[in-house]
Amino acid sequence: MIHDMNHFTVLTDDLDRTLAFYGRLGLRPGPRPPFDFPGAWLYAGNSNRAILHVIAGRPLPSPPAGVLDHMAFSARGLKDVKAWLEAEGVPYDLRRLPGSGLWQLFCHDPSGATVELDFEATEGA
Repeated sequence: MIHDMNHFTVLTDDLDRTLAFYGRLGLRPGPRPPFDFPGAWLYAGNSNRAILHVIAGRPLPSPPAGVLDHMAFSARGLKDVKAWLEAEGVPYDLRRLPGSGLWQLFCHDPSGATVELDFEATEGA
């Protein structure tokens, strides 16, 4: 039975821009098998498990989101993330989760995938 999340995979038509986007959010490229198509595996923190696989060189589906609604990551540094998104002209939606006060920031990556970043309630907006 399922006991853990392994990874998400996103398609992109601009690998460099996609890697820069997720790199700015704190993910780092790491080891990846020698596939015969371009892409990257991205890792968080000190983890030795890739949590996001990026595949390039394939056409994007229309609409880009397909059946995947969004991917969510735990994050820190809400003010810095907001400032970066605003500087880059990336629209976002910031919400407060009723009950817990957790901050949820929703935006789209360069290929149109919806990304949710969850910040502790104690972080200032």
